[in-house]
Amino acid sequence: MQNLIKISDLFEVKYGVNLELVHIEECKSTDYNAVPFVSRSEKNNGVSAFVEKIIDIDPNPGNTLSVAGGGSVLSTFYQPIPYYSGRDLYYLIPKREMKVAEMLFYAKCISSNKYKYNYGRQANKTLKEILIPKNMNENEVFVFSKSINFIETYMNQIYKNLRR
Repeated sequence: MQNLIKISDLFEVKYGVNLELVHIEECKSTDYNAVPFVSRSEKNNGVSAFVEKIIDIDPNPGNTLSVAGGGSVLSTFYQPIPYYSGRDLYYLIPKREMKVAEMLFYAKCISSNKYKYNYGRQANKTLKEILIPKNMNENEVFVFSKSINFIETYMNQIYKNLRR
């Protein structure tokens, strides 16, 4: 059995920028200033729109995991580039260097805890305490390392398609 640790042992848990899409200027994904807007959706990698960069508000950093604390609770996605976020969205910054495949592994581990949050229960207070594997086991390392190029290509393609 794998050792389990708290999310907060592997990641810094931060609350996102908490913007409301209705108050932001939407734009095309191909526009120069376009920044993905990630919401609590379980679809489209959480990206619900592209918005114009806001001069005085820094987006959440890229190479993080976005996690819905409410809405589609624990919908977790790897975000390769900086993004704005809506209400009740957290982002996780790895405390050590992680490859994309490992980030995707942890995204899956976190979302597999969704069943604990039905009937309107949110993960706002308990997110840091959720237990996940300390590291990937040998079989997972093999599978993920074999597919790392595929995964990185796939993630790049998703964002390329979103930017069209």
